[in-house]
Amino acid sequence: MTHRAMRIPLENTVKITIRFAGKWLYRMRRVMATICLAVLAVLIGYKVVFGANGMKVWQSKRAEVQALAQEIERSKLDHEQLEYRVQALQRGDPSIIEKEAREQLGYVKPGEVVLFEQRSKPAARQAPVVAENTDQK
Repeated sequence: MTHRAMRIPLENTVKITIRFAGKWLYRMRRVMATICLAVLAVLIGYKVVFGANGMKVWQSKRAEVQALAQEIERSKLDHEQLEYRVQALQRGDPSIIEKEAREQLGYVKPGEVVLFEQRSKPAARQAPVVAENTDQK
């Protein structure tokens, strides 16, 4: 036999390789489809939980809404109290006027003892530290 007779032509090996790969892919098509669907499901699940409008973002927004609703309730109560105070001052309610005079003007009834809290003197203000520019030309 000559050297040429022993050689297997290159195109035959390619056909055998492609044929083998084709049979393997054909047999594994269900497994590969299942794997692809599983990967797709995991990606979609990740997007649902952690995505831009996912569950984590929704939960944080929900907590923010609840905090803001509580703040609105507190503000409404404060508003109602201030509204009552304004109306009482406009009516000329003597107890409210007396309370305001005591608080704002420092009025005291005879025989009352007033206690003051001493405030410490503020420390002398220091001049702000300014960096000097040493790169002058």
